Amino acid sequence: MNLNSLTLKEAKKGLLSKDFSSVELTKACLGQIEKYDKEINSYITVCNEEALKQAELSDSKIKDGDDSPLLGIPIAVKDLYSTKGIRTTAASKVLENYIPQYDATAIAKIKNAGAVILGKANCDAWAHGSSGENSDFGPTKNPWNKNCVPGGSSSGSAASLASDMCIASTGTDTGGSIRLPASFCNIVGLKPTYGRVSRYGIVAMASSLDSIGHFTRTVEDNAMFLNVTAGKDVFDATTPYIAVPDYAKGIKNGIENLKIGVPKEYINSGMDPVLSDLFQNVLTEFESLGANIINVSLPHTEYAIACYYIIQPAEVSSNLARYDGIRYGNDRSYFGKEAKRRIILGTYTLSAGYYDAYYKKAMQVRTLIKKDFEDAFKNIDAIVAPVSPTLPWKLGEKVNDPLKMYLSDIFTVTANLAGIPGLSVPAGLVDGLPVGIQILGPQFSEEMLYRVGYAFEQKTKHYKEKPKL
Repeated sequence: MNLNSLTLKEAKKGLLSKDFSSVELTKACLGQIEKYDKEINSYITVCNEEALKQAELSDSKIKDGDDSPLLGIPIAVKDLYSTKGIRTTAASKVLENYIPQYDATAIAKIKNAGAVILGKANCDAWAHGSSGENSDFGPTKNPWNKNCVPGGSSSGSAASLASDMCIASTGTDTGGSIRLPASFCNIVGLKPTYGRVSRYGIVAMASSLDSIGHFTRTVEDNAMFLNVTAGKDVFDATTPYIAVPDYAKGIKNGIENLKIGVPKEYINSGMDPVLSDLFQNVLTEFESLGANIINVSLPHTEYAIACYYIIQPAEVSSNLARYDGIRYGNDRSYFGKEAKRRIILGTYTLSAGYYDAYYKKAMQVRTLIKKDFEDAFKNIDAIVAPVSPTLPWKLGEKVNDPLKMYLSDIFTVTANLAGIPGLSVPAGLVDGLPVGIQILGPQFSEEMLYRVGYAFEQKTKHYKEKPKL
């Protein structure tokens, strides 16, 4: 049995029944990192000594009867999360040697739940990208085909889990940065409702779009993880006073008679024909589970990419203004090409004479996109849609064509603009490469998304497919 390939639920059960120790589980993950990560490049920083110390402490707590939700579970943390005493770079040379003095709220919650932090996962610098190629520490490779991208920006978080280098991992999703890598690496990824998980202590990309989520091997694992991180935080005013349910509780209730919408705008001519065929098979599976498939329209979808790539760079330029080399980090000459591109674009759209024409107009369109979803959810329970219009592309294929790269987010940005949750679940392999589907629901409907995702996952079992490293 490879301990490092266990699901979170299996690992927790094994630890509590003393089948193996957290030290053994952690060593298995560290051994896998040592063996394969030189090629995959999913970690920027690996915390060998610290992780083993945390694992030893976990074992002593388990002996004393502690059964905290993540006790002894080794996880990878996207390098956007502030981790006290552990280098946090945002994959940029600007913060190459930055060591935070505090933990992000999500990290504090994960630590309190007993998790073992293995290290900091690679990502596109400042989370700017859809491929993992914009990291100042080198691109992450897709474990399914090392000539392909693993998706971004949470590239290392997804690739490390798909490569069995951790039991779960954290990510962020501003326009698809959890759902796309989950789809490309055959794992489960959740972008929660905006504000469901605190953003405090996480390097900001676009503050009104950033969602803090995670990757797991199964839907049930994902629900167990969200139980830990969700909730109100006094340090983040965008987290609402809405009770956190037990997300795993009703997960096995099935989807008989559930109304699942399929947006006609997502099944467009720009989608790879083989993915269109696979998506039709997905809908057939949902029907066989008792769901009612209903065609819906989200009429402002065609404006989503234009809207997103005005709002997001504007907020990027504002957020990156703090990195001036005066208080901490290196100066602005260390910014990479993509960061500079977004700063220039964002500053332009916010400048006098252009604000009304661009940013204000984009915010009005955003309201219409949000209303599209609200109207659709009056008649349906959830939406099922593709995650990406293409299979994982080759490394270097789009890196010099920003527009082509931006268009890879065409199916994912709408959820961020509307602030709704999205769950990416494995849907099969095409030409040996993974494909995922996303399940979208109204705000704070994560419980239902897990129910839908679990029913599909258990019927199809695609999550059991593993890459040959």
